[in-house]
Amino acid sequence: MIVNTFGWSRGAVGAAVSIQRLEGGMISPFIGTLINRYGTRKVMSVGVAITGLSFILMSQVQTLWQFYLVIVLLTIGMSLGTFIVLVVTVSNWFVRRRARALGILMAASGIGGLTVPLLSGMVDTFGWREVLFGIGVGFWIVGFPATVLMRQFPERYGMLPDGGPRKDATAASGANSAEGGGQQERPRRRFSTRSLPGITTRQALRMRFFWQLALVSSFGQFASASNITHIDALRESGFSPAVAAFAVGAVAVGDLSGRLLIAAFGDRVNKRAVLAAGLGLEGLGILAIGIANTELFGISLGGFPLPLYPIGFGLGFGASVPIRLTLLADYFGRESYGNVLGLTSSINAIFGAFGAAFAGLMFDLTDTYTIAFTVMAVLLFVSVPLTMGLESRERFAARNRRARAQTRPRSG
Repeated sequence: MIVNTFGWSRGAVGAAVSIQRLEGGMISPFIGTLINRYGTRKVMSVGVAITGLSFILMSQVQTLWQFYLVIVLLTIGMSLGTFIVLVVTVSNWFVRRRARALGILMAASGIGGLTVPLLSGMVDTFGWREVLFGIGVGFWIVGFPATVLMRQFPERYGMLPDGGPRKDATAASGANSAEGGGQQERPRRRFSTRSLPGITTRQALRMRFFWQLALVSSFGQFASASNITHIDALRESGFSPAVAAFAVGAVAVGDLSGRLLIAAFGDRVNKRAVLAAGLGLEGLGILAIGIANTELFGISLGGFPLPLYPIGFGLGFGASVPIRLTLLADYFGRESYGNVLGLTSSINAIFGAFGAAFAGLMFDLTDTYTIAFTVMAVLLFVSVPLTMGLESRERFAARNRRARAQTRPRSG
């Protein structure tokens, strides 16, 4: 609608997506530090205020430079007020049931994606300016009361993760040996994150595990960022607009289903194997959309591969998101989680910023999306053995303990 109103090129508007992803990547590493210093409630309150204002300002833009400026402001608000803050808070409150909690949280965001047809209808009825203004006000109405409920650590309120102590709670935290301990925690005013020994940002950057997990998740982000080209890709392959819209809509259902499956079973399965399976499915899904209605060895595939697209791409991506977040928290512990998640998100954002651009460039050069989607599928298939090759949590914890022992000053 904005493109039609002002006559801007799709490339100019698409550049805003890259700006948003790159800016979000630059901001992400600092969110964890802000959370540790000021607490989730203050950080989220600032983010909600900026995000609501950004939507209201977006409803008033008249020029391209104003559009870019609001995108920059919106990215700051969303970075402070949504994903990282919420994920870190939920991970602080759950250890044994962390996959379930993060699966439910990610499912809620997946449900939000299902409202796109409703928003589209509202834009047709009321206009995009009015809808954006309403979203901004609505974000404040919902967001500010939500910030009041935010609590960073259960120990500060006389509680423990998962609702209470349990003998295996410490084992569930992996590298963070103090997480979920069985003794009564200190009073609220004496609690400090120093009581939750974790891994520093500098230590994380020297770990193979960190870079290996960051790489495989970045390959997933690179592929998933191409989703804005999928309707166009299906139409270029000869599918009707109705079929293209249905297939992309089915991906949203598969995405939500994957997140709910992790909520139901994620705490009882091998998380590395589940992440590898999710990435493999995502690879099959994006390959399916790339080869649908093409010829392979002189044989026309027609629409036969298309059903694999919503099943593989949707279900695979949906399952991989919460399980990856859970893995990161299990290995690095609660104190370090915000910083490590921010660093990982930054690396992911760099790959994600160029996913759609790569697909569009390959289409301009070859007049088809097949090559771009095939490359993305290959990267996802490579991610499968890389994920299975991640060291076990027990080995990671032992390595971390040895590193602490070597750096601990000797007495006497």
